[in-house]
Amino acid sequence: MLFNSIEFLFFFPIVTVLFFILPHRFRWQLLLGASCFFYMFFKPEYILILAATIVVDYFAGILIDEAPTEKLKKKYLLISLVANIGVLAVFKYFNFINNNVTGLAYVFGFHNPIPALNMLLPIGLSFHTFQAMSYTLEISRGNYKAEKHFGIYALYVMFYPQLVAGPIERPQNIIYQFYEEKKFYYDCVMSGLRLMLWGFLKKIVIADNLTTYTDGVFNNLHTQTSIAIVISIFFFAFQIFCDFSAYTDIARGAARVMGYELIKNFNYPFRSRSVTEFWRRWHMSLTSWFNDYLFTPLVIKNRRSISFGIIFALMITFSLSGLWHGAAWTYVSFGVMHGFATSYEFITKKWRSRLSKKINPFIYNHISQLLTFLFACFTWIFFRANTMDDAFYIVSRIPGIFNEINHWSITRSKPIFDESMSNLGHIYCFMFIIVLEGIHYLDNHYQIFHLVLKQNKFIRWTVYYSMMLIIIFFASATSHRFIYFQF
Repeated sequence: MLFNSIEFLFFFPIVTVLFFILPHRFRWQLLLGASCFFYMFFKPEYILILAATIVVDYFAGILIDEAPTEKLKKKYLLISLVANIGVLAVFKYFNFINNNVTGLAYVFGFHNPIPALNMLLPIGLSFHTFQAMSYTLEISRGNYKAEKHFGIYALYVMFYPQLVAGPIERPQNIIYQFYEEKKFYYDCVMSGLRLMLWGFLKKIVIADNLTTYTDGVFNNLHTQTSIAIVISIFFFAFQIFCDFSAYTDIARGAARVMGYELIKNFNYPFRSRSVTEFWRRWHMSLTSWFNDYLFTPLVIKNRRSISFGIIFALMITFSLSGLWHGAAWTYVSFGVMHGFATSYEFITKKWRSRLSKKINPFIYNHISQLLTFLFACFTWIFFRANTMDDAFYIVSRIPGIFNEINHWSITRSKPIFDESMSNLGHIYCFMFIIVLEGIHYLDNHYQIFHLVLKQNKFIRWTVYYSMMLIIIFFASATSHRFIYFQF
Protein backbone atom coordinates (compact mmCIF):
# COMPACT_ATOMS: atom_id res chain seq x y z
CA MET A 1 0.00 0.00 0.00
CA LEU A 2 1.38 3.37 -1.04
CA PHE A 3 0.27 5.25 2.04
CA ASN A 4 3.30 4.27 4.08
CA SER A 5 5.68 7.20 4.74
CA ILE A 6 8.70 5.20 3.54
CA GLU A 7 7.03 4.14 0.31
CA PHE A 8 6.15 7.77 -0.39
CA LEU A 9 9.89 8.40 -0.68
CA PHE A 10 9.97 6.22 -3.80
CA PHE A 11 6.87 7.75 -5.38
CA PHE A 12 7.68 11.43 -4.84
CA PRO A 13 11.11 11.63 -6.61
CA ILE A 14 9.80 9.96 -9.77
CA VAL A 15 6.89 12.40 -10.07
CA THR A 16 9.11 15.39 -9.27
CA VAL A 17 11.80 14.51 -11.81
CA LEU A 18 9.17 14.00 -14.52
CA PHE A 19 7.53 17.28 -13.48
CA PHE A 20 10.66 19.31 -14.19
CA ILE A 21 11.48 17.39 -17.38
CA LEU A 22 8.07 17.94 -18.98
CA PRO A 23 7.05 21.25 -20.58
CA HIS A 24 4.66 23.37 -18.53
CA ARG A 25 1.60 22.57 -20.67
CA PHE A 26 1.85 18.86 -19.82
CA ARG A 27 2.50 19.17 -16.09
CA TRP A 28 -1.10 19.33 -14.96
CA GLN A 29 -1.69 16.05 -16.79
CA LEU A 30 1.27 14.46 -15.03
CA LEU A 31 0.11 15.65 -11.60
CA LEU A 32 -3.47 14.56 -12.22
CA GLY A 33 -2.34 11.15 -13.46
CA ALA A 34 0.04 10.75 -10.52
CA SER A 35 -2.75 11.74 -8.13
CA CYS A 36 -5.09 9.13 -9.64
CA PHE A 37 -2.34 6.50 -9.44
CA PHE A 38 -1.62 7.49 -5.82
CA TYR A 39 -5.29 7.26 -4.83
CA MET A 40 -5.95 3.99 -6.68
CA PHE A 41 -3.34 2.13 -4.64
CA PHE A 42 -5.88 2.04 -1.81
CA LYS A 43 -8.89 0.63 -3.67
CA PRO A 44 -8.87 1.25 -7.45
CA GLU A 45 -12.64 1.30 -7.99
CA TYR A 46 -13.09 4.11 -5.46
CA ILE A 47 -11.58 6.51 -7.99
CA LEU A 48 -14.99 6.37 -9.70
CA ILE A 49 -16.66 7.86 -6.61
CA LEU A 50 -14.18 10.71 -6.57
CA ALA A 51 -14.59 11.19 -10.33
CA ALA A 52 -18.38 11.38 -10.01
CA THR A 53 -18.29 14.11 -7.37
CA ILE A 54 -15.66 16.02 -9.36
CA VAL A 55 -17.95 16.03 -12.43
CA VAL A 56 -20.95 17.16 -10.36
CA ASP A 57 -19.02 19.97 -8.63
CA TYR A 58 -17.34 21.13 -11.83
CA PHE A 59 -20.65 21.71 -13.63
CA ALA A 60 -22.33 22.95 -10.45
CA GLY A 61 -19.61 25.59 -10.10
CA ILE A 62 -20.20 26.86 -13.64
CA LEU A 63 -23.99 26.85 -13.21
CA ILE A 64 -23.73 28.71 -9.89
CA ASP A 65 -21.39 31.29 -11.43
CA GLU A 66 -23.64 31.90 -14.42
CA ALA A 67 -27.03 31.64 -12.65
CA PRO A 68 -29.11 34.81 -13.24
CA THR A 69 -30.88 34.66 -9.85
CA GLU A 70 -29.97 33.90 -6.26
CA LYS A 71 -32.65 31.22 -6.17
CA LEU A 72 -30.98 29.32 -9.00
CA LYS A 73 -27.56 29.73 -7.37
CA LYS A 74 -28.86 28.18 -4.17
CA LYS A 75 -30.48 25.36 -6.15
CA TYR A 76 -27.23 24.42 -7.92
CA LEU A 77 -25.26 24.81 -4.70
CA LEU A 78 -27.70 22.50 -2.94
CA ILE A 79 -27.23 19.85 -5.65
CA SER A 80 -23.46 20.03 -5.17
CA LEU A 81 -23.65 19.86 -1.37
CA VAL A 82 -26.14 16.98 -1.42
CA ALA A 83 -23.89 15.02 -3.79
CA ASN A 84 -20.83 15.49 -1.57
CA ILE A 85 -22.57 15.02 1.77
CA GLY A 86 -24.46 12.06 0.29
CA VAL A 87 -21.20 10.26 -0.46
CA LEU A 88 -20.04 10.95 3.11
CA ALA A 89 -23.37 9.79 4.51
CA VAL A 90 -23.28 6.48 2.65
CA PHE A 91 -19.65 5.50 3.09
CA LYS A 92 -18.84 7.04 6.44
CA TYR A 93 -22.05 7.47 8.41
CA PHE A 94 -24.60 4.97 7.12
CA ASN A 95 -23.58 2.10 9.41
CA PHE A 96 -23.25 4.47 12.39
CA ILE A 97 -26.78 5.82 11.86
CA ASN A 98 -28.17 2.37 11.06
CA ASN A 99 -26.64 0.80 14.17
CA ASN A 100 -28.11 3.52 16.38
CA VAL A 101 -31.52 3.11 14.73
CA THR A 102 -31.27 -0.65 15.33
CA GLY A 103 -30.46 -0.09 19.01
CA LEU A 104 -33.27 2.41 19.45
CA ALA A 105 -35.74 0.13 17.67
CA TYR A 106 -34.74 -2.76 19.94
CA VAL A 107 -35.48 -0.66 23.04
CA PHE A 108 -39.05 -0.13 21.81
CA GLY A 109 -39.49 -3.73 20.74
CA PHE A 110 -39.05 -3.24 17.00
CA HIS A 111 -36.66 -4.77 14.47
CA ASN A 112 -34.67 -2.74 11.98
CA PRO A 113 -34.67 -4.74 8.71
CA ILE A 114 -31.96 -2.62 7.04
CA PRO A 115 -28.64 -4.49 7.10
CA ALA A 116 -25.24 -2.89 7.63
CA LEU A 117 -23.13 -2.11 4.57
CA ASN A 118 -19.95 -4.11 4.27
CA MET A 119 -17.54 -1.71 2.59
CA LEU A 120 -14.31 0.13 3.26
CA LEU A 121 -14.26 3.86 3.89
CA PRO A 122 -12.57 5.66 0.96
CA ILE A 123 -9.26 6.98 2.21
CA GLY A 124 -9.19 10.69 3.05
CA LEU A 125 -12.88 11.03 2.14
CA SER A 126 -13.64 13.82 4.61
CA PHE A 127 -10.67 15.90 3.44
CA HIS A 128 -11.28 15.97 -0.29
CA THR A 129 -15.04 16.22 0.24
CA PHE A 130 -14.63 19.37 2.34
CA GLN A 131 -12.17 20.78 -0.18
CA ALA A 132 -14.67 20.15 -2.98
CA MET A 133 -17.49 21.79 -1.01
CA SER A 134 -15.38 24.87 -0.30
CA TYR A 135 -15.09 25.35 -4.08
CA THR A 136 -18.83 25.65 -4.77
CA LEU A 137 -19.40 27.56 -1.53
CA GLU A 138 -16.80 30.16 -2.48
CA ILE A 139 -18.34 30.54 -5.94
CA SER A 140 -21.84 30.95 -4.48
CA ARG A 141 -20.54 33.71 -2.20
CA GLY A 142 -18.96 35.53 -5.10
CA ASN A 143 -15.43 35.02 -3.77
CA TYR A 144 -14.23 32.96 -6.73
CA LYS A 145 -15.05 32.53 -10.40
CA ALA A 146 -15.83 29.04 -11.64
CA GLU A 147 -12.90 27.14 -13.13
CA LYS A 148 -13.61 26.30 -16.78
CA HIS A 149 -10.63 23.95 -17.25
CA PHE A 150 -11.94 20.55 -16.12
CA GLY A 151 -8.46 19.05 -15.69
CA ILE A 152 -7.26 21.92 -13.50
CA TYR A 153 -10.37 21.68 -11.33
CA ALA A 154 -9.91 17.91 -10.97
CA LEU A 155 -6.30 18.54 -9.97
CA TYR A 156 -7.49 21.02 -7.32
CA VAL A 157 -9.50 18.25 -5.66
CA MET A 158 -6.96 15.48 -6.24
CA PHE A 159 -3.51 17.12 -5.87
CA TYR A 160 -1.64 14.12 -4.51
CA PRO A 161 0.53 15.68 -1.75
CA GLN A 162 -2.54 16.78 0.23
CA LEU A 163 -5.20 14.51 -1.28
CA VAL A 164 -5.78 12.18 1.66
CA ALA A 165 -5.07 14.25 4.78
CA GLY A 166 -5.04 17.92 3.89
CA PRO A 167 -4.49 20.71 4.52
CA ILE A 168 -7.97 21.56 3.24
CA GLU A 169 -7.33 24.18 0.58
CA ARG A 170 -9.55 26.96 -0.76
CA PRO A 171 -9.65 27.46 -4.54
CA GLN A 172 -8.24 31.00 -4.22
CA ASN A 173 -4.99 29.68 -2.77
CA ILE A 174 -4.11 26.81 -5.07
CA ILE A 175 -5.87 26.79 -8.46
CA TYR A 176 -4.06 29.85 -9.85
CA GLN A 177 -0.76 28.17 -8.95
CA PHE A 178 -1.48 25.34 -11.40
CA TYR A 179 -1.48 27.90 -14.22
CA GLU A 180 1.89 29.35 -13.26
CA GLU A 181 4.95 27.96 -14.99
CA LYS A 182 7.14 26.52 -12.26
CA LYS A 183 10.89 26.54 -12.71
CA PHE A 184 13.58 24.68 -10.82
CA TYR A 185 14.78 26.93 -8.01
CA TYR A 186 17.45 25.50 -5.74
CA ASP A 187 16.30 27.44 -2.68
CA CYS A 188 12.68 26.41 -3.22
CA VAL A 189 13.62 22.75 -3.66
CA MET A 190 15.86 22.76 -0.58
CA SER A 191 13.17 24.47 1.51
CA GLY A 192 10.66 21.80 0.51
CA LEU A 193 13.08 18.94 1.17
CA ARG A 194 13.95 20.34 4.60
CA LEU A 195 10.27 20.51 5.48
CA MET A 196 9.79 16.94 4.27
CA LEU A 197 12.81 15.74 6.24
CA TRP A 198 11.42 17.32 9.41
CA GLY A 199 8.07 15.69 8.70
CA PHE A 200 9.58 12.24 8.16
CA LEU A 201 11.57 12.57 11.38
CA LYS A 202 8.43 13.42 13.36
CA LYS A 203 6.48 10.58 11.77
CA ILE A 204 9.03 7.75 11.63
CA VAL A 205 10.97 8.48 14.81
CA ILE A 206 8.48 10.07 17.20
CA ALA A 207 4.92 9.23 16.11
CA ASP A 208 5.56 5.60 15.11
CA ASN A 209 7.53 4.84 18.29
CA LEU A 210 4.80 6.38 20.43
CA THR A 211 2.18 4.42 18.47
CA THR A 212 3.84 1.14 19.44
CA TYR A 213 3.23 1.98 23.09
CA THR A 214 -0.20 3.62 22.87
CA ASP A 215 -1.66 0.86 20.68
CA GLY A 216 -0.44 -1.76 23.11
CA VAL A 217 -2.12 0.03 26.01
CA PHE A 218 -5.39 1.18 24.42
CA ASN A 219 -6.00 -2.21 22.80
CA ASN A 220 -5.37 -4.12 26.07
CA LEU A 221 -6.75 -1.80 28.73
CA HIS A 222 -7.77 -4.38 31.32
CA THR A 223 -4.23 -5.73 31.66
CA GLN A 224 -2.65 -2.30 32.16
CA THR A 225 -1.63 -0.41 35.27
CA SER A 226 -3.04 3.05 35.87
CA ILE A 227 0.45 4.45 35.37
CA ALA A 228 0.67 2.82 31.95
CA ILE A 229 -2.73 4.22 30.98
CA VAL A 230 -1.86 7.78 32.06
CA ILE A 231 1.46 7.61 30.23
CA SER A 232 -0.33 6.38 27.12
CA ILE A 233 -2.71 9.37 27.27
CA PHE A 234 0.27 11.72 27.49
CA PHE A 235 2.07 9.88 24.70
CA PHE A 236 -0.99 9.92 22.46
CA ALA A 237 -1.14 13.72 22.62
CA PHE A 238 2.31 13.91 21.06
CA GLN A 239 1.70 10.92 18.81
CA ILE A 240 -1.30 12.50 17.11
CA PHE A 241 0.41 15.88 16.86
CA CYS A 242 3.61 14.46 15.36
CA ASP A 243 1.68 12.09 13.09
CA PHE A 244 -0.72 14.68 11.67
CA SER A 245 1.67 17.65 11.55
CA ALA A 246 4.26 15.35 9.94
CA TYR A 247 1.88 14.57 7.09
CA THR A 248 1.19 18.29 6.64
CA ASP A 249 4.92 19.03 6.58
CA ILE A 250 5.55 16.27 4.04
CA ALA A 251 2.63 17.44 1.89
CA ARG A 252 3.67 21.09 2.02
CA GLY A 253 7.30 20.17 1.41
CA ALA A 254 6.52 17.91 -1.57
CA ALA A 255 4.38 20.65 -3.10
CA ARG A 256 6.99 23.33 -2.43
CA VAL A 257 9.71 21.35 -4.21
CA MET A 258 7.62 21.72 -7.37
CA GLY A 259 6.92 25.38 -6.64
CA TYR A 260 3.43 25.10 -5.09
CA GLU A 261 2.68 26.59 -1.70
CA LEU A 262 0.06 24.97 0.56
CA ILE A 263 -1.36 26.66 3.64
CA LYS A 264 0.07 26.10 7.10
CA ASN A 265 -1.97 23.71 9.25
CA PHE A 266 -0.31 23.84 12.69
CA ASN A 267 1.17 26.63 14.77
CA TYR A 268 2.59 25.21 18.02
CA PRO A 269 -0.82 24.17 19.43
CA PHE A 270 0.58 22.98 22.77
CA ARG A 271 1.55 26.59 23.55
CA SER A 272 -2.13 27.56 23.56
CA ARG A 273 -3.43 29.36 26.66
CA SER A 274 -7.07 28.44 26.02
CA VAL A 275 -9.10 25.86 24.14
CA THR A 276 -10.24 28.60 21.76
CA GLU A 277 -6.62 29.44 20.99
CA PHE A 278 -5.83 25.75 20.64
CA TRP A 279 -8.27 25.46 17.74
CA ARG A 280 -6.70 28.51 16.09
CA ARG A 281 -3.38 26.64 16.15
CA TRP A 282 -4.48 23.01 15.58
CA HIS A 283 -5.67 21.74 12.17
CA MET A 284 -6.16 25.35 11.15
CA SER A 285 -7.53 24.55 7.70
CA LEU A 286 -10.40 22.53 9.23
CA THR A 287 -11.03 25.14 11.92
CA SER A 288 -11.29 27.92 9.35
CA TRP A 289 -13.56 25.74 7.18
CA PHE A 290 -16.03 25.21 10.02
CA ASN A 291 -15.72 28.84 11.09
CA ASP A 292 -16.49 30.25 7.64
CA TYR A 293 -19.14 27.81 6.44
CA LEU A 294 -20.93 26.75 9.62
CA PHE A 295 -20.14 28.79 12.75
CA THR A 296 -20.41 32.28 11.24
CA PRO A 297 -23.68 31.62 9.32
CA LEU A 298 -25.21 30.12 12.49
CA VAL A 299 -24.25 33.21 14.51
CA ILE A 300 -25.64 35.56 11.85
CA LYS A 301 -28.97 33.72 11.93
CA ASN A 302 -29.19 34.36 15.68
CA ARG A 303 -28.51 38.12 15.61
CA ARG A 304 -31.34 38.85 18.06
CA SER A 305 -29.43 37.10 20.81
CA ILE A 306 -25.73 37.23 19.99
CA SER A 307 -24.58 35.46 23.17
CA PHE A 308 -27.04 32.61 22.72
CA GLY A 309 -26.23 32.47 19.00
CA ILE A 310 -22.50 32.14 19.64
CA ILE A 311 -22.93 29.39 22.25
CA PHE A 312 -25.43 27.56 20.05
CA ALA A 313 -23.11 27.86 17.06
CA LEU A 314 -20.11 26.66 19.08
CA MET A 315 -21.94 23.56 20.30
CA ILE A 316 -23.24 22.66 16.83
CA THR A 317 -19.91 23.37 15.16
CA PHE A 318 -17.79 21.35 17.56
CA SER A 319 -20.28 18.49 17.71
CA LEU A 320 -20.18 18.20 13.92
CA SER A 321 -16.42 18.64 13.98
CA GLY A 322 -16.22 15.62 16.27
CA LEU A 323 -18.49 13.67 13.94
CA TRP A 324 -16.30 14.74 11.00
CA HIS A 325 -13.41 12.89 12.62
CA GLY A 326 -15.27 9.61 12.81
CA ALA A 327 -18.64 7.89 12.83
CA ALA A 328 -18.67 6.95 16.52
CA TRP A 329 -19.97 8.43 19.76
CA THR A 330 -16.38 8.66 21.01
CA TYR A 331 -15.64 11.30 18.37
CA VAL A 332 -18.93 13.11 18.98
CA SER A 333 -18.09 13.22 22.70
CA PHE A 334 -14.68 14.65 21.83
CA GLY A 335 -16.33 17.44 19.87
CA VAL A 336 -19.04 18.14 22.46
CA MET A 337 -16.45 18.57 25.22
CA HIS A 338 -14.56 21.12 23.13
CA GLY A 339 -17.88 22.85 22.43
CA PHE A 340 -18.58 23.16 26.16
CA ALA A 341 -15.03 24.37 26.82
CA THR A 342 -15.10 27.09 24.17
CA SER A 343 -18.59 28.13 25.30
CA TYR A 344 -17.31 28.42 28.89
CA GLU A 345 -14.38 30.52 27.68
CA PHE A 346 -16.75 32.81 25.78
CA ILE A 347 -19.00 33.28 28.83
CA THR A 348 -16.09 33.91 31.23
CA LYS A 349 -13.94 35.99 28.86
CA LYS A 350 -14.28 39.26 30.83
CA TRP A 351 -13.79 37.55 34.19
CA ARG A 352 -10.67 35.77 32.98
CA SER A 353 -9.33 39.00 31.50
CA ARG A 354 -9.66 40.73 34.89
CA LEU A 355 -8.06 37.75 36.62
CA SER A 356 -5.08 37.77 34.26
CA LYS A 357 -4.31 41.37 35.27
CA LYS A 358 -4.13 40.40 38.95
CA ILE A 359 -1.67 37.52 38.45
CA ASN A 360 1.91 37.59 37.27
CA PRO A 361 1.74 37.18 33.45
CA PHE A 362 4.42 34.47 33.40
CA ILE A 363 2.57 32.39 36.01
CA TYR A 364 -0.87 33.00 34.48
CA ASN A 365 0.25 32.11 30.94
CA HIS A 366 2.02 28.92 31.93
CA ILE A 367 -0.81 27.73 34.16
CA SER A 368 -3.22 28.44 31.31
CA GLN A 369 -1.03 26.46 28.90
CA LEU A 370 -0.85 23.53 31.31
CA LEU A 371 -4.60 23.46 31.92
CA THR A 372 -5.32 23.68 28.18
CA PHE A 373 -2.91 20.82 27.48
CA LEU A 374 -4.42 18.67 30.24
CA PHE A 375 -7.92 19.32 28.91
CA ALA A 376 -6.80 18.37 25.39
CA CYS A 377 -5.25 15.16 26.76
CA PHE A 378 -8.48 14.32 28.60
CA THR A 379 -10.61 14.79 25.47
CA TRP A 380 -8.19 12.68 23.45
CA ILE A 381 -9.09 9.77 25.70
CA PHE A 382 -12.44 9.70 23.92
CA PHE A 383 -10.82 10.38 20.55
CA ARG A 384 -8.46 7.39 20.88
CA ALA A 385 -10.60 4.93 22.87
CA ASN A 386 -12.06 2.09 20.83
CA THR A 387 -15.48 2.41 22.49
CA MET A 388 -17.29 4.67 24.94
CA ASP A 389 -17.02 1.91 27.55
CA ASP A 390 -13.24 1.91 27.08
CA ALA A 391 -13.16 5.70 27.42
CA PHE A 392 -15.09 5.64 30.71
CA TYR A 393 -12.91 2.78 31.95
CA ILE A 394 -9.78 4.83 31.23
CA VAL A 395 -11.22 7.82 33.09
CA SER A 396 -12.07 5.60 36.07
CA ARG A 397 -8.51 4.27 36.20
CA ILE A 398 -6.75 7.64 36.25
CA PRO A 399 -7.08 8.25 40.05
CA GLY A 400 -5.43 4.87 40.65
CA ILE A 401 -2.09 6.29 39.58
CA PHE A 402 -1.58 7.87 43.02
CA ASN A 403 -2.03 4.55 44.85
CA GLU A 404 0.27 2.76 42.41
CA ILE A 405 3.03 5.36 42.75
CA ASN A 406 2.72 5.26 46.53
CA HIS A 407 2.79 1.44 46.53
CA TRP A 408 5.77 1.34 44.20
CA SER A 409 7.71 3.92 46.23
CA ILE A 410 7.27 1.75 49.33
CA THR A 411 7.67 -1.80 48.02
CA ARG A 412 9.24 -1.38 44.55
CA SER A 413 7.76 -4.81 43.87
CA LYS A 414 5.82 -3.87 40.75
CA PRO A 415 7.26 -2.35 37.55
CA ILE A 416 6.34 1.32 37.29
CA PHE A 417 6.15 0.94 33.52
CA ASP A 418 3.99 -1.53 31.66
CA GLU A 419 5.68 -4.63 30.27
CA SER A 420 4.34 -3.98 26.74
CA MET A 421 7.36 -1.73 26.23
CA SER A 422 10.87 -1.87 27.63
CA ASN A 423 12.10 0.77 30.04
CA LEU A 424 14.55 1.85 27.34
CA GLY A 425 11.61 2.32 25.00
CA HIS A 426 9.92 4.60 27.53
CA ILE A 427 13.11 6.59 27.97
CA TYR A 428 13.41 7.03 24.20
CA CYS A 429 9.81 8.22 23.94
CA PHE A 430 10.19 10.74 26.75
CA MET A 431 13.50 11.86 25.25
CA PHE A 432 11.88 12.39 21.82
CA ILE A 433 9.10 14.50 23.38
CA ILE A 434 11.53 16.62 25.42
CA VAL A 435 13.75 17.26 22.39
CA LEU A 436 10.72 18.07 20.22
CA GLU A 437 9.35 20.58 22.72
CA GLY A 438 12.83 22.02 23.18
CA ILE A 439 13.12 22.61 19.43
CA HIS A 440 9.64 24.16 19.36
CA TYR A 441 10.56 26.45 22.25
CA LEU A 442 13.80 27.56 20.59
CA ASP A 443 12.10 28.11 17.25
CA ASN A 444 9.23 30.04 18.82
CA HIS A 445 11.57 32.33 20.77
CA TYR A 446 14.78 32.39 18.71
CA GLN A 447 13.69 31.08 15.27
CA ILE A 448 16.23 28.25 15.42
CA PHE A 449 15.30 26.95 11.96
CA HIS A 450 16.17 30.30 10.41
CA LEU A 451 19.40 30.45 12.42
CA VAL A 452 20.46 27.11 10.97
CA LEU A 453 19.82 28.40 7.44
CA LYS A 454 22.14 31.36 8.10
CA GLN A 455 25.05 29.06 8.93
CA ASN A 456 27.68 27.97 6.41
CA LYS A 457 27.11 24.98 4.15
CA PHE A 458 29.13 22.59 6.34
CA ILE A 459 26.99 23.24 9.43
CA ARG A 460 23.73 23.10 7.47
CA TRP A 461 24.51 19.77 5.84
CA THR A 462 25.78 18.39 9.14
CA VAL A 463 22.33 19.12 10.59
CA TYR A 464 20.60 17.51 7.59
CA TYR A 465 22.70 14.34 7.72
CA SER A 466 22.27 14.16 11.48
CA MET A 467 18.50 14.20 11.02
CA MET A 468 18.79 11.41 8.42
CA LEU A 469 20.92 9.32 10.80
CA ILE A 470 18.41 9.87 13.60
CA ILE A 471 15.65 8.59 11.31
CA ILE A 472 17.72 5.51 10.41
CA PHE A 473 18.82 4.61 13.95
CA PHE A 474 15.64 5.47 15.86
CA ALA A 475 13.02 4.43 13.30
CA SER A 476 10.23 2.36 14.79
CA ALA A 477 10.44 -1.36 14.06
CA THR A 478 6.84 -1.14 12.83
CA SER A 479 5.66 1.37 10.24
CA HIS A 480 2.18 2.75 10.88
CA ARG A 481 -0.26 4.49 8.57
CA PHE A 482 -0.98 8.14 9.23
CA ILE A 483 -3.81 8.48 11.77
CA TYR A 484 -5.83 10.94 9.73
CA PHE A 485 -5.91 8.71 6.64
CA GLN A 486 -8.96 7.04 8.21
CA PHE A 487 -10.89 10.31 8.12
